Amino acid sequence: MLASELNMQLACDKHKGFTLEQLAQRFGGEVVGDGACSIHGLAPLDRAQPQQLSFLANPKYLAQLEATRAGAVLITCADLLKVKNRSACSFLVTPNPYAYFARVAQCFAAASIPQTLPGIHASAVIDPSARVAATASIGPQVVIEANAVIGERARLDAHAYIGRGVTIGDDVHLFAQVTVYHGCTLGARALVHAGAVIGADGFGFAPDFNGDTGEWVKIPQTGTVMIGEDVEIGANTTIDRGTMTDTLIEDGVKIDNLVQIAHNCRIGAYTVIAACAGIAGSTVIGRHCMIGGAVGIAGHLTLADRVIVTAKSGVSKSLSKPGVYTSSFPAIENTHWNRNAALMRNLDKMNARLKQLEAVILASQNKQS
Repeated sequence: MLASELNMQLACDKHKGFTLEQLAQRFGGEVVGDGACSIHGLAPLDRAQPQQLSFLANPKYLAQLEATRAGAVLITCADLLKVKNRSACSFLVTPNPYAYFARVAQCFAAASIPQTLPGIHASAVIDPSARVAATASIGPQVVIEANAVIGERARLDAHAYIGRGVTIGDDVHLFAQVTVYHGCTLGARALVHAGAVIGADGFGFAPDFNGDTGEWVKIPQTGTVMIGEDVEIGANTTIDRGTMTDTLIEDGVKIDNLVQIAHNCRIGAYTVIAACAGIAGSTVIGRHCMIGGAVGIAGHLTLADRVIVTAKSGVSKSLSKPGVYTSSFPAIENTHWNRNAALMRNLDKMNARLKQLEAVILASQNKQS
């Protein structure tokens, strides 16, 4: 069954509920307990009711599981062995309860979102040369410029702007006031939240100064932005177009709100980037990386696959090996911070003194020998 068909089926089932056996048939997993248990909603362990499904992804919440009123719980086989009271609810055993829960939650979310019908709102402005699929939904005040292509079942909400020659893939959803500049491409099933801007000029200026006179000369940004399939882009995030080559966002990348990705960057497949991160121009980030909130990454660097950079870190050199990297200073009491800051200001002097002491010790050892 296709994902779209499954979502529609579960949307239809929502009001009458669906059973654990039905879930297992559609998403996999093994039912332990009552396979006929009917599920009508989702909730955390400590709030779930008898007709709701919950999940255990962290063993530290086992105590909540023992006391839960949930009708059923998603759980790993290893954690199920730790459960003392299995009679209180049923279980659906799966290797990844969190991801399983997310897929079921998508179906409930799809059922709760007002469905849009294919068609073009009367206030939309569409150039005659643009190609809009008959199954697409074009909202109020949307602007679609010349030679743009809008794919099957694409949804463009109010005030979205699509520039000349843009290609929007099948099942793409652009929320209100998303701007896609000329020539950019969004792959199938991309989800772009309100206010995001894709394809604005990269920050490229050449200095031309003679003393105090001169100017910054703008470098034309002639590349585009190429976005792969199943990419999600958060609200008010900006992805700049390339200078001469393209900015590339590969398949499955998930980008949070208020992220800045500069010109000519390449973000590898299935990488996730948290809010307020800033990535300078021509930086290449590998596949399956995790970039924490407010991370700053300098330009022209390369991060290997499976690199994790923790929140508020600054990356000034390439990271050639997978692993966890941190450069931020954790929050401590202000008095301690002031003392440490004073020491940091004098590190160069301390280093010079250490070198002098090493020289004295070495000279003493040489005399003794």
